[in-house]
Amino acid sequence: MRLRLCVLTFLLLFFRCPASAQQSVPHSQQDVNHPFDDDEARARIAHDMEKKAAKQRVAALKTDTDKLLKLSLELKEYVDKSNENVLSLEVIRKADEIEKLAKSVRDKMKGPN
Repeated sequence: MRLRLCVLTFLLLFFRCPASAQQSVPHSQQDVNHPFDDDEARARIAHDMEKKAAKQRVAALKTDTDKLLKLSLELKEYVDKSNENVLSLEVIRKADEIEKLAKSVRDKMKGPN
């Protein structure tokens, strides 16, 4: 969400600067020559940024799921070492860490909306 806000702010600032430089051209002539160029450029940039954000999200998902697998295997080792009378505090911490990471992965899978 924060990334989107930064991107939108950048886009607004980026596209306002060229528009102020073109104010010397009569408005009607500007519309006749290139009525859709700015809109197409904005759409293309927005699309490229969305694709980049999606690739970053997928990379983060892969990293997080690898870490989730590693933590799960560690938890299994801790549980295998314990017995019915002793439950290590480390087991509880590891389970909490797995739970937080799993929620993070779920949220990333849902996407930015």
